[in-house]
Amino acid sequence: MLVLSIETSCDETAVSLVEARGEFPHATYEILGNALWSQIDIHREYGGVFPALAKREHAATIVPMLEKAIQESGLEPNDFTSTIDQETETKVRSLLDREHGLADQLLTFHHEHGTFSVDLIAVTSGPGLEPALWVGVNFAKAVALLWDTPVVPVNHMEGHVLASIFDVEQDDQLSAIEFPTISLLISGGHTELILMSDWGQYEKIGQTRDDAVGEAFDKVARLVGISYPGGPEISRLAGEARKRKLPRYAELPTPMLHSGDLDFSFSGLKTAVRYAVQDKTLTPDEVAALARDFEDAVTTVLVKKTLAAIGTHGVKTLIVGGGVSANRHIKQVMEATLLTEHPDITCYFPQPGLSTDNSIMIALAGHARAAGAFAPAAADIIRANGNRSLA
Repeated sequence: MLVLSIETSCDETAVSLVEARGEFPHATYEILGNALWSQIDIHREYGGVFPALAKREHAATIVPMLEKAIQESGLEPNDFTSTIDQETETKVRSLLDREHGLADQLLTFHHEHGTFSVDLIAVTSGPGLEPALWVGVNFAKAVALLWDTPVVPVNHMEGHVLASIFDVEQDDQLSAIEFPTISLLISGGHTELILMSDWGQYEKIGQTRDDAVGEAFDKVARLVGISYPGGPEISRLAGEARKRKLPRYAELPTPMLHSGDLDFSFSGLKTAVRYAVQDKTLTPDEVAALARDFEDAVTTVLVKKTLAAIGTHGVKTLIVGGGVSANRHIKQVMEATLLTEHPDITCYFPQPGLSTDNSIMIALAGHARAAGAFAPAAADIIRANGNRSLA
């Protein structure tokens, strides 16, 4: 099965062509083409992702990303003519009429290159920024009409789960995990614990009551004068502070650590940082020390809550996914603590390049959900849902 996958949930426009050989979850996946355009530099001056601007950039870059992925894959167009009837062109223009210039771009690409034979189009339908999601969803529907290809809507968070167990360096397969499994999903928009009883069977057992952990990293970065996206720089400074053994700058709380449930809260921690820096000019060493104090508090909460979930549900496997899973300190502490307290648990983190948003994970999730695909004429039922839940 050849899967064209599309991801536009936030500030990355990503398109991939992935060949799946075999049935899910035992298939082997070959990444034939993978294109990604990041908008980070564009949003930097706004201190975060500006939804209307993200939507505009997706519309401007998604056809070039499609072309790049196809060129990288070596996929040849079909031999027959690239002309389309007026009814199909009208439908394509209607689908893309809210995305300035996108219909013209796609139709020009079609007239120049014709159609391509893929078996499935997988597209992120949520969660995420709804204006951005709609660009990808409507684009997928339009390509489906032109190429006569079924479309499957994919949950972005399921993509993160599968990306974390995709062994791209060894056998290009999903790891053979044991159930029940806990997934800790940590990103700029999510902090949640998911219990998996089997493939595709999810139950949310814990979540943030306010800020997501990645959001908290970025907000703390702004408080100490670090521009968006500040989370990675906070982590880098925290590492320097540990290496140099800088003294503690502030005694920060570990919110909800003893709440008796599996929920999280990071707004109080962010507020504590605000009070710690209010009306003060911090030296570079003090900024680094505060970054470490903050990262230590976050890590303590994430690790302790995850271990509580493991103990409560008797799981065999832990999957950590989402953009914040790339945080080196969180990974080191989580793995070291599991080795000491739960040596029988197998823990998975995504391999490099698969922690942040990407379309490879959407191809994996699309293949898992291929049986639920819609024919091109029936794809109108697919909707973008910014609040779409995994469970």
